[in-house]
Amino acid sequence: MSQREDLLAAAKKLLVDKGYHRTTARDIATASGSHLASIGYHYGSKDALMTAAALEAQNEWGDAIDTAMAADGADAADRLSIAVDRLTASMAAQREVLVASIQTYAQAAYDDDIRSTLSAATAGARRNLAAGILGTEPENVDDDTTRSLGSVVHALIAGLSLQAFLDPATLPTGAQVAAAMRAITKEE
Repeated sequence: MSQREDLLAAAKKLLVDKGYHRTTARDIATASGSHLASIGYHYGSKDALMTAAALEAQNEWGDAIDTAMAADGADAADRLSIAVDRLTASMAAQREVLVASIQTYAQAAYDDDIRSTLSAATAGARRNLAAGILGTEPENVDDDTTRSLGSVVHALIAGLSLQAFLDPATLPTGAQVAAAMRAITKEE
């Protein structure tokens, strides 16, 4: 790896181990085996490097979600159930990326670059999530469906992610999530 890549890898690890604000430039330099000045040379500042690390971690978590959402099923409820089971099963193996992703969302309140990047990524993700549940291609999903179904599935995934971080033993199964969604939409 190059020095730039070593710095980024160290920052991602420290993001998980120490958190965004508790990580110092010296921590990153030591963990990467680089000189302190190399952070400024390659990234401009420690904050810019930590932002890059946070966004890369968020992208990795997004890739894990995309993989889980590529579920075949008889109907939307089946696809949701399968996707939730795949996603929750991957959370233990993806714990570091999940923690870094949560750190990224928390940092978005203080960093316009992170907030705007996450906002743009979320807009695309909502369409892809809706497409996955509907079993169609993203270009076939209209704006209203993206805003409604895509937003609800995104909120569900974000909530499951936080729950997996706090208390993974209490995560519902995909069948339980699908049954809950049916119960919510059942008219009486």
